[in-house]
Amino acid sequence: MLLVAGMTQKRRDFVKLAGGTVALGALAGCTGGNGGDGGSGDGGSGETTTTSAETTTQEQTTTAGSSGSSDLDVGMVYALGGLGDKSFNDMANRGVKRAEDQLGISFKNAQPQQQSDFKTLQRRFASSGSYGLICCIGFAQTDALKQNAPNFTDQDFMLVDSVVDQPNVANYTFKEQEGSFLVGQLAGMLTSQQLSAGAGKTDPSKKKVGFVGGVKVPLIKKFQAGYEAGVHHADADVEVTAAYTGSFGDPAKGKEAALSMYQNGADIVYHAAGATGLGVFQAAQQEGRFAIGVDADQSKSEPDYKDVILASMEKRVDNAVYAAIQHKVDGSFKGGNVRSLGLEKKGVNCVYGQQLSSSIPQDVKDAIDAARKQIIAGDIDVPTKPQ
Repeated sequence: MLLVAGMTQKRRDFVKLAGGTVALGALAGCTGGNGGDGGSGDGGSGETTTTSAETTTQEQTTTAGSSGSSDLDVGMVYALGGLGDKSFNDMANRGVKRAEDQLGISFKNAQPQQQSDFKTLQRRFASSGSYGLICCIGFAQTDALKQNAPNFTDQDFMLVDSVVDQPNVANYTFKEQEGSFLVGQLAGMLTSQQLSAGAGKTDPSKKKVGFVGGVKVPLIKKFQAGYEAGVHHADADVEVTAAYTGSFGDPAKGKEAALSMYQNGADIVYHAAGATGLGVFQAAQQEGRFAIGVDADQSKSEPDYKDVILASMEKRVDNAVYAAIQHKVDGSFKGGNVRSLGLEKKGVNCVYGQQLSSSIPQDVKDAIDAARKQIIAGDIDVPTKPQ
């Protein structure tokens, strides 16, 4: 069964936008934030009805009240874990909602419940002939898109976090290791000194930090690799413990993994685990320690935990989604290419927590800003695989 919000958007006259590009507008390096949250996760408005389908999923159609005007319909296929993760999927949702508001497009959300849903959902959007662009969010959609893209050569797709070498697929990847290096440097510097702020504190006599990943795949290992490199750039003597939960949607497992780390002396735990990371924040509050968020500024998207979130490694999936849609609207969309977004192109970012930013010493912030410039200049080579 699938849930469909029944209000549909009427077609609009096509308006060509000037310039053909979109700026990836987050500031690189650690900042005070960008004034937005990770997205509401609601996917738009409209009454919810139930209908039958080939696979178990959730779909929603959204209507727009927009300043732009376009007849483009966009199909959104999200990663497992779905909307409401206050992280990866919600950032993608934020991008398409910005396109709805600014460009006048309409969109439909599809939330898979299992791996096998990806192929079906992509194919359903493509075979309808109604969607000018299908956005495939997450590396787990790679195999499905490798099968579907060649069978729908007149259909344009965009893919986040992986590459499918087809002329109708625009690929967007990120240098997660670069942003993770900066938050790792933050963790390494702070665990080596006394800090008490919000609901957390450090114990410099231990000098331990942690990393909690979701599924153990090469993409998430990039987060771990960058984080560990940043920690040891700050202080080679800091001990880093890493654990994988096997899920992006299980906060209980995230809490269990983080509690083990905190109770064994870790001051700060960074997660790259989607909704599982909620459990890391819960553990940090319970143990009076600190955490680092991912994908969105989680001190804003998860405000109940802002008193323990030192920073977040913001990954601008919203900008990738918006850019692909804008290129489609203004006629500059090109498939068969890869856009890799790191610190230099402002695709990743280290954002200090909204409550705890002022408690982070200025010399720590200055050191992180210096490292950001060195990474961009090529003077620091950040690894993509854990040591």
